[in-house]
Amino acid sequence: MVTTRLPTPGRGPLPERPRPVGAQAPHTPLRPMWCCRACGQPWPCAPARLLLRAEFDRNRTGLSIYLAGLMYEAMRDLYHLNPHDGPDPKALFARFLAWAAPRRPAADPPGSARHHPPASG
Repeated sequence: MVTTRLPTPGRGPLPERPRPVGAQAPHTPLRPMWCCRACGQPWPCAPARLLLRAEFDRNRTGLSIYLAGLMYEAMRDLYHLNPHDGPDPKALFARFLAWAAPRRPAADPPGSARHHPPASG
């Protein structure tokens, strides 16, 4: 039997990153408000972004997948707290994912050895 009803997604990943440095409070999210435990800024705060980039230095795609799961959890929590005036999806995307997107290689600048100007005809 084929059904069009999809199962409810389970809980996303635990927000355990970035890992704490020394005895300081970790820059991890305080749920359900999704503010930083250490500095009180909206999570991921600037220090958390730096630490996450360092932890996922060679795995930017993994970082994006991890943050997408946490964005899902944040949406669930924040809409549950305030269902009539929840957060803007575009703002949540910018907050969680836009800064961490894997970078494309930069184009070769004109005049470089690998730059080939178009042939004139």
